[in-house]
Amino acid sequence: QVQLVESGGGLVQAGGSLSLSCAASGRTFDGYSMGWFRQVPGKEREIVAAISWSGGSTYYEDSVKGRFTISRDNAKNTMYLQMNSLKPGDTAVYYCAAAKYSGGVLLRSVSYDYWGRGTQVTVSS
Repeated sequence: QVQLVESGGGLVQAGGSLSLSCAASGRTFDGYSMGWFRQVPGKEREIVAAISWSGGSTYYEDSVKGRFTISRDNAKNTMYLQMNSLKPGDTAVYYCAAAKYSGGVLLRSVSYDYWGRGTQVTVSS
C-alpha cells in the first residue's frame, strides 16, 4: 500500500509561481510511475504531467508545456511540480497519483492505483 500526501497549494496571482510536493510512504518509491492530475467542479480529472519511475521520461499536457516542470527524488520518496507563469485557467484541485509500473509514463487516470487527497491551487486574475 502506498500513501500519497500533496502539499504546496494555495492562492497566487496570475503570473506567479507555486511548487507542489507529493510525499509517498508505505513502500519504496522505486518502480512506481507517477503523475499529477487536476480537476475542477463539473469536469473530469485531467492529466497535467507524468514521470517515469526513473525520472528519465516525462509528459506534459499541452497547456502547461514550458510553464510546469515535473520531477522526483526517489531517495526522498517525493515528487514535485514546479508551476510558473500561472494562469486563472490553472485553478483546480491538484492530485498526485502512483502506479506500480516501470515501462514509462502513464497518461490515463484509470492506470493509477494510488491517489492523494488533493491540494487546491487558485490563481487570481
